[in-house]
Amino acid sequence: MLNKFKFKSLVIAMGMTCVAMPTISAEQVQEDAEIDEIIVVVGSRAAPRSIADSPVPVDVIGAKELMANGTSDMNSLLRAVTPSYNVSPQAISDGATVVRPANLRGLSPDSTLILVNGKRRHRASVITFSGGGIADGAQGPDVSTIPAIALKQIEILRDGASAQYGSDAVAGVINFVLKDNDSGGQFELKAGQFSEGDGEQVTLSGNFGLSLSDNGFANFSFEVNQQEATSRSTQRSDAQALIDAGNTSVADPAQTWGSPKISDDFKLFLNTGIELANGGEAYMFGNWSEKTVEGGFFFRNPQTKSGVFKGPVLDDGTATLLVADLTPGATDNSACPLVPIINNVPDADALASLASANCYAHNLRFPGGFTPFFGGEVVDLSLVMGTRGEFSDGTSYDFSGSVGEHSTEFHMSDSVNSSMGPNTPTEFTPGAYAQLEKSINADFSKELDSVMGLDYLVVSYGLEFRHETFTITAGDEASWQLGPLVTQGFSIGSNGFPGFKPADAGASSRTSKAVYFDTEANITEDFLAQVAFRYEDFSDFGSSFNWKLAGMYDINESFKIRTSVSTGFRAPTIGQNNVRAVQTQTENGILVDVATLPPTHPVSVKYGGIALTPEQSISYSLGMVYQLDEFFLTVDYFNIEVTDRITQTSSIKVSDEDRQELIDAGVTDAIGLSKVKFFTNDFDTTTQGFDVVANYSNEMFGGEMKYGLAYNWTETTVDKYGENVNQTKLNRLEKSLPEHKGSFTVNYQADSWSLMARANYFGEWSQFDPDIPGDAAILLDTEFAYYFDNGAGFAVGINNLTDDNGPVAEGAPSGRSYSSTSPYGFNGRFVYAKVTYSF
Repeated sequence: MLNKFKFKSLVIAMGMTCVAMPTISAEQVQEDAEIDEIIVVVGSRAAPRSIADSPVPVDVIGAKELMANGTSDMNSLLRAVTPSYNVSPQAISDGATVVRPANLRGLSPDSTLILVNGKRRHRASVITFSGGGIADGAQGPDVSTIPAIALKQIEILRDGASAQYGSDAVAGVINFVLKDNDSGGQFELKAGQFSEGDGEQVTLSGNFGLSLSDNGFANFSFEVNQQEATSRSTQRSDAQALIDAGNTSVADPAQTWGSPKISDDFKLFLNTGIELANGGEAYMFGNWSEKTVEGGFFFRNPQTKSGVFKGPVLDDGTATLLVADLTPGATDNSACPLVPIINNVPDADALASLASANCYAHNLRFPGGFTPFFGGEVVDLSLVMGTRGEFSDGTSYDFSGSVGEHSTEFHMSDSVNSSMGPNTPTEFTPGAYAQLEKSINADFSKELDSVMGLDYLVVSYGLEFRHETFTITAGDEASWQLGPLVTQGFSIGSNGFPGFKPADAGASSRTSKAVYFDTEANITEDFLAQVAFRYEDFSDFGSSFNWKLAGMYDINESFKIRTSVSTGFRAPTIGQNNVRAVQTQTENGILVDVATLPPTHPVSVKYGGIALTPEQSISYSLGMVYQLDEFFLTVDYFNIEVTDRITQTSSIKVSDEDRQELIDAGVTDAIGLSKVKFFTNDFDTTTQGFDVVANYSNEMFGGEMKYGLAYNWTETTVDKYGENVNQTKLNRLEKSLPEHKGSFTVNYQADSWSLMARANYFGEWSQFDPDIPGDAAILLDTEFAYYFDNGAGFAVGINNLTDDNGPVAEGAPSGRSYSSTSPYGFNGRFVYAKVTYSF
């Protein structure tokens, strides 16, 4: 039989609303409740249920477990406690440095739906152009804007759920449930650094609740964080060759591989609710978050960087510098002396003669080359308001409206607009992206009595309207300007990330309308069945219809089996359809600027670009639940087939003839383009695996010992692909993540102290281009905490006790000491301490 729960106020658990009452702290959820009593709302639109009674697998992560970690970044916290969740450091990865892409169950970041208090979370403004393969081109939500101290628990639905929630719920759903206590609170000050003496982090966070009259609450949370950059760098081979040849202006290291600097990182969350006179409830929650992220870019070699330093090669094979004639009206540099490079050093006399000939080379200003710094200022805002309750006929209702926006203003420093010659600035604001989403929801649910002899039948239905806008803001003029030297071979725009031109700027929007129907019933006393349908229509590509069947059968009081089958979809984002950007990429050891254009842009169309269509999926799962006294075990198999997955094309070279043809046709964007990419539906995959979760607790040494085991095996196979998926892309999709990942955690709680120890296992994986194999590894985390009677406490801990930096990047010429895509990072051991005060 389905467990029934009584609540202080009515809750519609449609996956679109949260459990607001009773007020239960995260510590109570983890410490006082039995496993089968932990309540979740995801995965069902009927009454909230225990995780043991859910027909689909749901993990619950309590706040205490989440915060027993040195980092404050939500992505890293989820990676530590959820084996099927993966995230990499993303050093020198353009926008991915600002918003790190993460994935659940081996699928792209935008294949996981993110909810806060059961409401859809808006996605990030940044599109991940360089995401290590799986995340390439993804535009998922930015969960790093959510502070851990604001959370009561996190619910992770590991099952396809598009029929219930719409687009993006292909891999699953993660629901962040905010604290709702109306009194008390907690403050925490945490500081730490890596064992190599860098990456210092200081985090101050707090949460407190207030009552609103006698029937409501207002809960506030904040976090202030500062994080210094790290460096796991060696000197680049080409930079060292310059130094050996006598160039004393080259920095050591010339380029930094490491985690970015994060400053002015501030997060504020509010969660409120109040009972109404009619027995219903009004609620409101939202956030305001800001941060500045600054990371490094690739080194610009003062002799080989095309468009800046590299000149023509003479007939005898001698390399020369790129030289400009500064005479007003000059269209070429034929009047300037050649500056040959002899024994890896520019000819000093020829270089000195440029000034007298009114000529110029960037080497005069940057003799050691330069390494740009790239970053962005992120602002994240959201507000959700609604009311819920029950009509006189027993029908539950929830009416809500929401708005959320994520914006990123990009910045470049230590760079040049090469075409401006000696007048170029070195700092630029290349422009900004913004993602704005609005939604209106009306959700209803009713339990029907004595229908067809069923003792339990719930019918749920509702409507949703959503509006999305993706905006590109032009950069400052110098970041995109065609300077006077463009006809002499000098590149346009801020080098590394050219600014968005006024012609690129503008807003693109779309709307979607959805209707859904969901029913659950106890077919027999031991068999629970669930059926869901959803129809959704998008203004830009059309409609989608999805369905889901799920069920759970009780073999006996201790053993249950569950299964589900569902279809799903992921709509191409409005950003993927309209984004414009230029990335600097390494191809065969050479830096190349590649423009990404909308798939319907005239340049893209010339090379086969067409409008994007949704990714389609079908998911199967089969699992079991076993519980006996203090032991709880779930084992679930999943299989997800995704067709028409969206990816970027390979770099397409724009020939001189094609460029001129486009210019003659009025496509001025073609000026200066050498290579282009665009998004396309181009491959199919099958992802399958097992998830195992086990928990056990017992009394020991006068306290309580808790054991937790979580294991995930995920394997992805590319079934079909087009010409834009090469062998490197295939390898990244199939082999870049460890197939096996797991953790074993032991928590001991006495009256005044606790001790946590966690072993994290990462199976074999690989980095490609350059190829770096990653062996299996076991990393150890531990934390000791002591609590005083007055509410104060302190804790000390270590993440990655074994100081594992991942595989060494032997022979890599790019200056990295370790692999840059390690699933557990490359920074090594992190030691931290924190003080807390609860009241």
